[in-house]
Amino acid sequence: MTLAIPRISIASAPASDGFVDRRRLRRLGLRKAVPFARLLGVAVLVGAWAAGSHFELLDERKLSAPWTVLTTGWELFRDGSLAENVSASLSRALIGLGIGVVVGTVLALIAGLSRFGESLVDGPLQLKRAVPTLGLIPLMILWLGIGESFKIVLITFGVIVAMYIQTHASLTTIDKRFVELSEVQGVSRAEFIARVVIPGSLPGFFLGLRLSVTGAWLSLIVVESVNATDGLGKMMYSAQNYGQADVILVGLVIYGVLGLVSDAAIRLLERKVLSWRQTIAN
Repeated sequence: MTLAIPRISIASAPASDGFVDRRRLRRLGLRKAVPFARLLGVAVLVGAWAAGSHFELLDERKLSAPWTVLTTGWELFRDGSLAENVSASLSRALIGLGIGVVVGTVLALIAGLSRFGESLVDGPLQLKRAVPTLGLIPLMILWLGIGESFKIVLITFGVIVAMYIQTHASLTTIDKRFVELSEVQGVSRAEFIARVVIPGSLPGFFLGLRLSVTGAWLSLIVVESVNATDGLGKMMYSAQNYGQADVILVGLVIYGVLGLVSDAAIRLLERKVLSWRQTIAN
């Protein structure tokens, strides 16, 4: 009795790009991203909300219908109050985000490129990470009062930690083979940083940037409820006192739209800058 060994023809094997068979990925559903595909879940959520409101399954006093929210948003836009509040919120978020990104990235570079710098910087940043940013509100009010400085500093603190953690993690996980190769070729420290360190840390930088933007919006909505005179948080806090669920939802929708747009913009920039990387999404 003989066993028949099946022949495997190389020519009949599925084409591969050297790493992963593309046709197998397609069967698994892992293919190139479809534009606006991430909005499908949002559309389903809004559809369920609209259906619940239409069939009176949702209490209008607690959760206004989507069309009511749109009408209220248009009225607030027409009287100018919505644009004024959005402008104030954007200003605070962008200032805090900008300062936090710069400081967090610089601290990550100091800690990632020097043993002494890591000993000096990493401990306090990890300590800050363990302390919730919003838990600093009483102390910040005591130090800075309840003006604009207090709000921007709290947003900045949240951004610094997110930027530092992700960027520092990328810096400290760069493949040691690149370091050894640079030493063998006698590459200067400046050239090593420019050609190896910075490109290697960019994925972590962009991830930290995405998390920082999210953290900035989360901090903003809280700090604007503390004796603010304008901003989306103030608008929503005032609406809460008068039981205006539609106004609160207008603010939440705008926060959501701003978050989605900013995240999409960062993802687009990341794909452009890191086009040299080969990933499943590519």
